[in-house]
Amino acid sequence: MGGVEKDLEERLLQKGRDQDKRSETLPLTWGALIEELKRLGFLAGPMVAVTLSQSLLQVISMVMVGLLGDELALYSTAIAIFVSGVTGFSLLSGMASALETLCGQAYGAEQYRELGVQTYTAIFSMILVCLPLTLLWTHIGKLLILIGQDPQISHEAGKFTIWLVPALFGYATLQPLLRFFQAQSLAMPMLICSGATLAFHIALCWALVFKSGLGNLGAALAIGISYWLNVILLGLYMNYSPACANTRVPISMELFQGIGEFFHFAVPSAAMFCLEWWSFGLFMLLSGLLPNPQLETSLLSVCLATISTLYAIPYGLGAAASTRISNELGAGNPEAARVALFAALFLAVIETSIVSTTILASRPFLGYNFCNNREIVDYVTAMAPLISLSIIPDSLRGVLSGIARGSGWQHIGACVNLGAFYLCGLPVSAFLGFWVQFRGRELWIFIQTGSFVQTVLLSIITSCTNWEKQASKARERIFAGDFQ
Repeated sequence: MGGVEKDLEERLLQKGRDQDKRSETLPLTWGALIEELKRLGFLAGPMVAVTLSQSLLQVISMVMVGLLGDELALYSTAIAIFVSGVTGFSLLSGMASALETLCGQAYGAEQYRELGVQTYTAIFSMILVCLPLTLLWTHIGKLLILIGQDPQISHEAGKFTIWLVPALFGYATLQPLLRFFQAQSLAMPMLICSGATLAFHIALCWALVFKSGLGNLGAALAIGISYWLNVILLGLYMNYSPACANTRVPISMELFQGIGEFFHFAVPSAAMFCLEWWSFGLFMLLSGLLPNPQLETSLLSVCLATISTLYAIPYGLGAAASTRISNELGAGNPEAARVALFAALFLAVIETSIVSTTILASRPFLGYNFCNNREIVDYVTAMAPLISLSIIPDSLRGVLSGIARGSGWQHIGACVNLGAFYLCGLPVSAFLGFWVQFRGRELWIFIQTGSFVQTVLLSIITSCTNWEKQASKARERIFAGDFQ
């Protein structure tokens, strides 16, 4: 038996060496770049739409609550959504990003069965993580009061977060399913399911917020129902579509064997993702300690909601880049991965130019997307140029982070985020915001220091990456038995 396994391993390693030889004939030329731009564009377009659809579920819920005209409901909902994001949703999304390395490279290496196994492993592991998170969410209101937030806002935010618990488990199931389809470049099923879910969510959220008597709590319930609807739609497609015939596997005890490997990538993936989003959560909490906390918190929540929504575009582009790079590395084609890198950065520059210009041009109307409070709208209008500038590094780091996930060096990305946001951006913001007595606008300026530092560091690391070595690592992990 050992001889058979050794022979199989040798044949797989030889296959990887043959692919490397073929990759040497694929130099970076304009023709290769144009072909990759087409390939990446066809994948990135639907991925951007999918990411936007996912982000809009929470944004639409906050907009519906804002239309109630209840300032307390809006303030508490804004706090609850961002706190739940930094304590739960960001952690789960970061953990699921491990599949961009594991499943993406396995698919490129034609190890199709492992996509299904790794997906089930991720779902099981992430549901386990949801259990302590549920306990945390039931005490969010008390924790907010403990750290000095307004008691009334904290109490209402705590109630909203408790109603979001079903959404937490739905999200934990949804994210691995999305990565399952992403690794195979099956963007259209994700787009159709996400679009249908978004349309359903708009009607459901309106009914629960305005007609059920639940008020802002109806928005939380609508988010949970919509996540689970998306899970059901993707699950049906996964089980019955011929496109998933090779990667569809039955649930078995085999999923337990990959838990260690999943967490090996999930922990740095989650750290990379969460360290960034947690910094913005701390930023929101700092705004609640400023003079006139209701105004400052509302302003910065609107700005962060805008940035988070727009970030879906570079994040979707980064997801497409992650898929292309991981597939090529798994296939042993480092030169093709390098071409995908340049194509992704080219698209990122175009995207950030268009979006930042659009935000600047539409600044008089930006605040009305969230509320009708004239003071907040005017404040958002004054902040629009800063938001426009913030989009530039955000777009570049979104794509660079996707490249990191596809390459498998999330642990380096986690260290970068720790240094950029916690050793640079956040301390500068706290000092200038409180000791120098600046307002929320100045806090926003200096938190972007961390984003700029992160973009520069990720750019340097990416430019120094040895793609041949990355392809070799991917081949060794897959072919030498890590998936066996």
